[in-house]
Amino acid sequence: MSIAKVSEIISSSPKSFQDAIEKGIERANKTLENVSGAWVKDQKVDVVDGKIVAYRVVMKVTFVLKETIS
Repeated sequence: MSIAKVSEIISSSPKSFQDAIEKGIERANKTLENVSGAWVKDQKVDVVDGKIVAYRVVMKVTFVLKETIS
């Protein structure tokens, strides 16, 4: 049996939502071991002078905890 944990992260990109998701997963994978999935909880854009300047996503990243030997 495995046990998983969920961590909420926020990521942004000047390019697209897809890029923000990819950057967020890439960064989470550097800190968390055994990342197994993510759920995009929310999306928003930052607008300046009528133009989109940033795409932001809030994600819940799932990672499987390592087994410990007792």
